[in-house]
Amino acid sequence: MVIVQLSGGLGNQMFEYALYLRLKADGRQVKIDDSTCYGHEGERPLQLGRVFGAVYDRASEEELRRMTDSFPDLPSRIRRKLFGRKNLSYRESGVNFDPEVLRREPALLEGCFQSERYFAPAAARVREAYRFRPEALSLSERSVRLERQLKKAKHPTVSVHVRRGDYLDSSHGGIYSGICTQDYYERAMRRVREELEDAVFYVFSNDPDWARAHFDQKGCVVPEGGTEAAGYEDLYLMSQCQHHIIANSSFSWWGAWLSENPKKLVIAPDRWLNGTECRDIYTKDMLRI
Repeated sequence: MVIVQLSGGLGNQMFEYALYLRLKADGRQVKIDDSTCYGHEGERPLQLGRVFGAVYDRASEEELRRMTDSFPDLPSRIRRKLFGRKNLSYRESGVNFDPEVLRREPALLEGCFQSERYFAPAAARVREAYRFRPEALSLSERSVRLERQLKKAKHPTVSVHVRRGDYLDSSHGGIYSGICTQDYYERAMRRVREELEDAVFYVFSNDPDWARAHFDQKGCVVPEGGTEAAGYEDLYLMSQCQHHIIANSSFSWWGAWLSENPKKLVIAPDRWLNGTECRDIYTKDMLRI
């Protein structure tokens, strides 16, 4: 048996669940651990079911304890003291594609798995699993208006994702700083206009006040801010755009990936994280700037 652990926000959960779907497609016995990293104060919500109606086989507490050799009874504690813990957890070796993830069994798989290479053979299954159903999302009035605007647009529509908020937190050790700068967005927009002169940019951000102050120019639309709990609405709206300028964020990565435009232009920052080469996060259709 293989158990895939869910963690992080919606974008991360989508990568982890995509790996689960790939392993299922391969005929493996696989379950999901959706309890270890959720249900505690201060943690992000588990949203796969709410947003996509995701279904999966859920690992039981006993199965998780067996994988991690963490039964609390006295004989188990004595055995671990004498012979050590037989932990079957396996953490992804780094930020790039780790083929060992697909080979390990039995295993509790921990990591972010942020590469299309993990699920490419099951891409059609993943795309179907992440097909938005607006009628089930209970979109806000703000999102319904913008959805109509995007669908009726006569001009090329381009999503622009600006991630601030948590990315500015000093606890990250500066791994995100200096990457998606104002200069990055200006260069990316110029590059889009070279091919799509009449493009209109729709700027989505968890800091809409900052976005309005920095994208106050012709051809830019900054929607009023949504709520953190309903961030999936922005993910849906980004996917409805024809082209994309993404941040170094799994959230906008999925917004671009889910777009159904076969000729979409996707621009990504040339550097994803400071101090680490993240070569496998990029898909073959991305233009790095």
